[in-house]
Amino acid sequence: MPDVRPINKKKYEISKHRFLELYHYCMQYGEWIDELESMTDTVKGMGNTEGTRSGGNAGSATERLVIRRMKLQEKCEAIEQTAMEADPDLYQYIIEGVTTEYATYNYLKMSKDIPCGKTVYYDRRRKFYWLLSQRL
Repeated sequence: MPDVRPINKKKYEISKHRFLELYHYCMQYGEWIDELESMTDTVKGMGNTEGTRSGGNAGSATERLVIRRMKLQEKCEAIEQTAMEADPDLYQYIIEGVTTEYATYNYLKMSKDIPCGKTVYYDRRRKFYWLLSQRL
C-alpha cells in the first residue's frame, strides 16, 4: 500500500481506522466493476439449484446472480454518487484518485490534465471521504 495519509480527524471527524476502512472500500471498486462485467452466465449452475431451497443457498442461480449484481452495483454507485457530490466538475478524477493506488495528483495532472490545482483536488478528495463516511 502506498503511503496514504489519513485526513484530519478533528476537521472531518474520521478516525485513522475509519479512513483506512473507506480507503480500502474504494480500492475494491475495480474488482466490483470487473465482477459486474463478467457476471452474465447463470446457465452452468441452474440445473443443480433449480427448485432447491435449503441452507444459505436459497433460490436459483439466476436469483443469486441478480442479488449479487445489485449489491455490487450499489457499492459502485455509492462511490460514483459521492464523487459527484464532492465535486460535479472533478468527479471522474476523484473516482480515479480514490479507486486506484497509482492515481496521485501528479499522475492526474500529467496523464489526465486535471483542470485544477493540487490544493483544490486534495480538498475535494477529503470532502469525498467525509461524504462517503456519512453515506456508509
